[in-house]
Amino acid sequence: MIETSNQSAARWVDFHCHVDLYKDHSALIAECDRERVATLAVTTTPKAWPRNRELAAKSAHVRIALGLHPQLVAERENELPIFERYLSDARYVGEIGLDAGPRFYRSFPAQERVFERILRACAEQGGKILTVHSVRAVGKVLNHIESSLPQDRGRVVMHWFTGTSAEARRAVALGCYFSINGEMLRSPKHRQLVGSLPLDRLLTETDGPFVERDGQPLRPRDVGHTVAELAEARNVSAKAMEDAVLQNLRHLVSA
Repeated sequence: MIETSNQSAARWVDFHCHVDLYKDHSALIAECDRERVATLAVTTTPKAWPRNRELAAKSAHVRIALGLHPQLVAERENELPIFERYLSDARYVGEIGLDAGPRFYRSFPAQERVFERILRACAEQGGKILTVHSVRAVGKVLNHIESSLPQDRGRVVMHWFTGTSAEARRAVALGCYFSINGEMLRSPKHRQLVGSLPLDRLLTETDGPFVERDGQPLRPRDVGHTVAELAEARNVSAKAMEDAVLQNLRHLVSA
């Protein structure tokens, strides 16, 4: 995701964005290249992978993740064989994970089956980078990661992490990174948690188009605002935070 030439090197990182859910997703990809935003375009179903990959095939800065969203498992579990068929061609995996929120709790056993199978397949192939959803299920998510994805077989980025301080420490011990969006920094509790995370494990994200500012969906180029807010929460300069996030991405993708 990080280009090697100075001219095209990324300036910003959006490690979790639903690019294909924007009405102008082709233009958005061009915008990411123009603004030099290293963007991970997550997908929610395996069937979306080929078209997304085709759209970003010539992009310098957009990469596509193969996903099966936990909120869609109730109706999409039968797509797991499709996911497994595409996995060998996917360096990035997401959005995957668990969601124990009220709307999705009934499918939680199926979510766990799917998540476990995905983690084991990733471990078997090795070298995957995963962006993981963990709403009201951080402990369960970490249990599965600990049991099914050894640290030397893949890397995990916790997307929109809202767990406890103890769960954050456990995630750090398991080698996880954390992608931070501006909405996470609105809550004093979560702002304090983000401030306690290791600087060398932080990435930024928008989770657009689901996160909005002033009534408009965030776009990857807007992640600069998050960098500034994150710098303020960490009591460092915006430039230092910008550099740290880019360095963290380099470490993540080169491991």
